[in-house]
Amino acid sequence: MNDLERYFKENTNRVIYKWDHYFEIYDRHFSKYRGKDIVLLEIGTFNGGSLQMWKDYFGPRAKIYGMDINPLCKEVEEENIAILIGSQSDRNFLRKVKQEIPPIDILIDDGGHTMLQQIVSFEELFSHIKPDGVYLCEDNHTSYWKNYGGGHKRNGTFIEYSKNLIDQLHAFHSQEPSFKVDSFTRSAHSMHYYDSILVIEKRIMKKPVSQKSGTRTIPYYSPEYKGFGVFKKNVRYRVRHTLNRVLGFLKLPFKNGDFDY
Repeated sequence: MNDLERYFKENTNRVIYKWDHYFEIYDRHFSKYRGKDIVLLEIGTFNGGSLQMWKDYFGPRAKIYGMDINPLCKEVEEENIAILIGSQSDRNFLRKVKQEIPPIDILIDDGGHTMLQQIVSFEELFSHIKPDGVYLCEDNHTSYWKNYGGGHKRNGTFIEYSKNLIDQLHAFHSQEPSFKVDSFTRSAHSMHYYDSILVIEKRIMKKPVSQKSGTRTIPYYSPEYKGFGVFKKNVRYRVRHTLNRVLGFLKLPFKNGDFDY
């Protein structure tokens, strides 16, 4: 049991609602921020219990912000916890929030869970997360619930939207003019899917470079090619192998995709 789950089970303060498998995920991605000067924004304040949980978990150096559409949530403010009142699907409000609060280390979307709310919040706030920060959107099972605008493989759900982000994560390897590197490609290091949760860890990214070490090789072989086809494949392999040895000696980049082997 980690500290978050322990806090939850021993909690006698403000009410918290969480699915039982969330605590392990939180701790896996958030533990490195404990005891540090961080900014955390949680969309969806409700009773304020989770804000108190984050405050306890991260320590007194953390600045915690909660966002909610309900003005009554202002009453949960306390030391190191501030509440922002507005709609997470209101782009103008979210742009104002970016002007009012510092860049975010951790963004947790536990708001209304509708498709529009999740997508708009991501599009407006992801850029305000620090280059080494974390985005977490939870309760994504609503992408399969019709009363939230969801449905299995239905266009416009947050899950279907996020599948396009998987493509952009790999855009450095594109061989098609229409598939281009964008700001997400340059800033997203990894995407982690769990039951009902998506975590995106940020990092400044650049185009990967394939590297090589060692000198011993064996000829390329594929059972799909027989006879002269195998011979051609081996010739191409040897040509590429020889070329890469020359490039390595000259300290130039290796060739990887120029030969159809």
